[in-house]
Amino acid sequence: MKIGVNLLPEHTSVPALRDAWRAAESLGVDSLWIWDHFFPVTGDPEGRSFECWALIAAMAADTRTATVGSLVSACGYRNPDLLADMARTVDHISGGRVVLGIGAGWMRRDYEAYGYPFPADRERLDELEQSLIRVRARLPQLRPPPLGPLPVLVGGSGERVTLRLVAQYADAWNCTGALDEFARKNAALDDWCGRVGRDPASIERTISVFAEEAPLALPEYAAAGAQHVIRSVRYPFDLTDVAELVAQRG
Repeated sequence: MKIGVNLLPEHTSVPALRDAWRAAESLGVDSLWIWDHFFPVTGDPEGRSFECWALIAAMAADTRTATVGSLVSACGYRNPDLLADMARTVDHISGGRVVLGIGAGWMRRDYEAYGYPFPADRERLDELEQSLIRVRARLPQLRPPPLGPLPVLVGGSGERVTLRLVAQYADAWNCTGALDEFARKNAALDDWCGRVGRDPASIERTISVFAEEAPLALPEYAAAGAQHVIRSVRYPFDLTDVAELVAQRG
């Protein structure tokens, strides 16, 4: 079981984030993540917030062992070819440790405040599929190529479309929510893999859980099919629970 930390870049400062990702890596976590929003999602909507990929680049330079990535980048915010190039460049900064997380996006304010159209759900899912195709096509064309494997992670749990996209295009999948729901979605992803001719074992299964939610029992998550548990932690970035998870994993 892998253990990760998603550091929420809201209501905080860059020095606090840097201290947190250094501390998390020192605990022995496997992955470090930043979500992709332009405004706070929780608390004061006019509070502090920092951009995802600039932080990931700093995190890549500050750390040595954990993978670093976006959980997840909304496909509508950036040209997908540019996003692939950004991830490849940060992959070089990290020494080959980047994971490119992509999703359909959901926060209307992010889109409209930055001048992006906010289409209906189905259109955003269509846009996600086109973005995945373009990212997959662009990565092999970049010179120099990524240093590491640069896996593509898709975030979301819609059973009719999103999980099909995971089965067709992703190296990893991220889901949020209760454990029983995760288990059901995980089985649905296996079903989609069968339909599209994909080996289910080739897709890493990750689940993100907020730190203020109930303590985690890793055997229960493993039994549900999770291979990678990611704790989402808010400022002031108390990592006590993360340390316990690392110790529980052994």
